[in-house]
Amino acid sequence: MIVRPTDPVTQAILDAVCAAREGRSGPLLIALDGPCGAGKSTAAAAVATAIPAVIVPSDDFFAADITSAEWDARSAPERARDAIDWRRLRRDALEPLRAGQPAAWQPFDFESGERPDGTYGMSATLVRREPAPLIIVEGAYSTRPELADLIDLSLLIDAPADVRERRLAAREAAAFLLAWHARWDGAEAFYFAHVRPRSAFDLIVNTSDLLPRSAGREIDHR
Repeated sequence: MIVRPTDPVTQAILDAVCAAREGRSGPLLIALDGPCGAGKSTAAAAVATAIPAVIVPSDDFFAADITSAEWDARSAPERARDAIDWRRLRRDALEPLRAGQPAAWQPFDFESGERPDGTYGMSATLVRREPAPLIIVEGAYSTRPELADLIDLSLLIDAPADVRERRLAAREAAAFLLAWHARWDGAEAFYFAHVRPRSAFDLIVNTSDLLPRSAGREIDHR
């Protein structure tokens, strides 16, 4: 059963999900990618309130074993390449759920903070998720090419830079944001320009328009 939302963006995503499910059986896996502050988690949660779904945050699979010094020594393309442990994301979460099986994984432990050696730890508490008709993997880098064979529908969740910056400022400390931008802005710019450009997505959603993919071009509905 699908609950019809009042939010037109959520409805547009649900329409795309319904179209992708037409004539097929088994779970459908969609990926919500996009820059930080674009609203990926919010969109995933909204969709999951309207249709039975399991959400997999790609942030849980951040590459915790890379030290701060090692991140700083990497180029923007290298940071984009290494940001998430896509092998673990694939093995522990997406493949089991796609096969209709339960999944369990150790999430990245951001709350405990950076360890003395510059790495982060993994939570001792396993995240366990049961299979569902819809699998939503959400987070930056969630549509990496190495996961493409598992993803049925790829969506770019986007918003103007000033909107994203206001959202980030509302939820993060200023010092953290300064360091975050210094390390990750270049990586995101490279990723969305060269690894997953806008033309690579099946659907592009932002705060004011809905841009479906058509022959590799965007169609502006504003």
